[in-house]
Amino acid sequence: MTNKDYVLSSGQAGRDRLRILGSVTSPGTNNLFDRIGIRPGMRCLDVGCGGGDVSMLLAQRVGATGHVTGVDLDSIKLGIAADEAANADVSNVEFRETNVFQLIEEIGEEASFDLVYSRFLLTHLRDPEGALRSMVAMLSPGGTIAIEDIDFSGHFSYPDCPAMWDYVRLYTATSARTGGNANIGPRLPILLLEAGVENVSMEVSQPADTVGEAKLICPITMESVAERTIAEGLATAEEVDRIVRELYEAADNPQMVISTPRFIQVWGHYP
Repeated sequence: MTNKDYVLSSGQAGRDRLRILGSVTSPGTNNLFDRIGIRPGMRCLDVGCGGGDVSMLLAQRVGATGHVTGVDLDSIKLGIAADEAANADVSNVEFRETNVFQLIEEIGEEASFDLVYSRFLLTHLRDPEGALRSMVAMLSPGGTIAIEDIDFSGHFSYPDCPAMWDYVRLYTATSARTGGNANIGPRLPILLLEAGVENVSMEVSQPADTVGEAKLICPITMESVAERTIAEGLATAEEVDRIVRELYEAADNPQMVISTPRFIQVWGHYP
């Protein structure tokens, strides 16, 4: 994967979007970590860590005797994450710029992680199978791999929100143009099994509300993907502006329910 394959905005704008996304999804991710049993002293690898929100959650859980390594391609987000960790006096987390397919070359000699985790990465990749093999290779025997990713087709609203379906259609098509899969979530259990993972389990998490940040995920993601959507000829700037405007109107309407995508969580153990 390269940055040009990533359909969403990067850098500071991308970090701002991820901050809201992290706030909305953190309860589900924390529930996942409770089920897995993240404990003090564990060594964790967060692949595609973005702004480091989950890396920081893991650092809190593993404590001073544990360690977290976050890796990502976006050097700006990584710099922000490192600064935030330093400002919070969190010393058991580090951030590295690397590609998921280069994990073995970049940190292979240190590969003995108790947990390898990734959220919202595989959806962007042309070769999710290869990425999973690379991640599994980072595990120590008996280690756990946990993946969270999206099923974009799972959005819902009430009453019906036509702009939301326009957004779902355009995001899905834009992702496909760069080799991604916006509906990869339901495939995750089989992908893990094919990668040699055992005892695979799954759960589904999906925030929705009449008010609050969950309703902002649709408009801010449409804004983030807009440039690529227009460049691919999938919609005009005027069409995108109209969709974004109507999504913000829906977000501001307490009489309307809007959901995020379905978030599929899977985990299992390396033999």
